[in-house]
Amino acid sequence: MNLPLFSAPKILEQFAPESNLILFPGDAIDFLASLPSESVNLIITSPPYNLGKAYETKVSIDAYLDEQRAVIEEINRVLHTEGSICWQVGNFVQEGEVFPLDIYYYPMFKDIGLRLRNRIVWYFRHGLHASKRFSGRYETLLWFTKGNNYTFNLDDVRVPAKYPGKRHFKGKNRGKPSGNPMGKNPSDIWEILIDEWETGCWDIPNVKANHPEKTLHPCQFPVELVERCVLALTNPGDWVLDPFAGVGSTLIAAIKNERRGMGSERDLEYVQVARQRLHAYANGTLKLRPLGKPVHQPSGREKVSQVPEEWSEEH
Repeated sequence: MNLPLFSAPKILEQFAPESNLILFPGDAIDFLASLPSESVNLIITSPPYNLGKAYETKVSIDAYLDEQRAVIEEINRVLHTEGSICWQVGNFVQEGEVFPLDIYYYPMFKDIGLRLRNRIVWYFRHGLHASKRFSGRYETLLWFTKGNNYTFNLDDVRVPAKYPGKRHFKGKNRGKPSGNPMGKNPSDIWEILIDEWETGCWDIPNVKANHPEKTLHPCQFPVELVERCVLALTNPGDWVLDPFAGVGSTLIAAIKNERRGMGSERDLEYVQVARQRLHAYANGTLKLRPLGKPVHQPSGREKVSQVPEEWSEEH
């Protein structure tokens, strides 16, 4: 598989039909400014949360949001009239107080005329343990569109129904199957299990130490989280953009599903990892967690799932 990797800022010259991948090492705002208006079909990203991670400098929440507002105005310019934005965020925490970022972001998107279609909950089972509040185990993804005409391929992301044999009990369709033979709508809470989309939780494991996609990035996007958005909100050949590309998970999800991917990342170490992962995907050696694979359930035989002997002795 031939994957041309563009990294020069002359995007207008390289924005050609034969291109399928653009990776720009630099600031998101500089990259976005170089793109033509209404040229991108889906923008999906997880911006820095201002938590003081290695790849960001912690500032006040007002300064942080002002910086993000400039990026949002640019992505609105480059978004196609029938395109979508998926903005995935968690919480900003300051002196023990939680600031849910999606609440702060919502008016910023509304102010520029975007329309919220879903507030999706991404549920995961592992993370940092809190001692003075309940441990956080979910983040949110805000799906906005530019207008009322937008791409939505529901059939491409349907999930198995829990009761496919249910039938209409009255009316003209009485006795006929009441569901859809292709499955049901996954709802707005996502949990990826064999029957996951029935429960509605996106239980996509976050990328921790034992995840097959783990790299040096501390807050890495799982590829399968992006895939569902790519399949539902774009068509083959469409452009998918991630202005905070990190180690390239969005780009991988795009090309894996016959879309074209572009992104920017200012951390050169992450850019190098993204290149390596993209080349590994091209030659078939990249390890990925399959879309829809059941989340691991402890059997009780593993040592880590057993009650420590010390605890039993104490009681």
